[in-house]
Amino acid sequence: MQDLLHDIRQCSTCEAHLPLDPRPIATGHPDSKIVIIGQAPGTKVHASGIPWDDASGRQLRKWLNVSDEDFYDETKFAIIPMGFCYPGKGKSGDLPPRKECAPQWHQPLFDEMKNVQLVILIGMYAQKYYLKETAKRTLTETVANYKDYLPKYFTLPHPSPRNRFWLTKNPWFDKEVLPELKNAVRRLLS
Repeated sequence: MQDLLHDIRQCSTCEAHLPLDPRPIATGHPDSKIVIIGQAPGTKVHASGIPWDDASGRQLRKWLNVSDEDFYDETKFAIIPMGFCYPGKGKSGDLPPRKECAPQWHQPLFDEMKNVQLVILIGMYAQKYYLKETAKRTLTETVANYKDYLPKYFTLPHPSPRNRFWLTKNPWFDKEVLPELKNAVRRLLS
């Protein structure tokens, strides 16, 4: 696993397409129980090199009801984004994750992690990649039907502060989905 993570951190496959130098960010351990698959690091995470080290990460840890210590314990959580490097700025936020990372690195990472019991798919890119034709028409429908993907996958929207409107418009997420997520995480980590 350490050799694989080293190789990932040296990756420069899509360097010509990145606005900043490559800085692939992914974590994992052979004993990881939960895998978090999000989009791609933002500029703050690119600068720190620590996954989910931003407002979105703080919100995600609240949703999971875990401490920073547990969240960054690689025997508990592996963090594997769809794109490992900051993809650049678009019109309404960051660009989509680069398409090279997931096909090149995800399966080798999963091959090293034999104890994974839950994969949390955050956002449309992760959900479409992993759920394929079973993903619903929209992210909202996919998240609303999260039970369809259990026990292997748990579907979430992105915890970005930019998603406040979505959260306000979909109060069922706080009432129904988050308690189930917290229970699932607590069961797996206890």
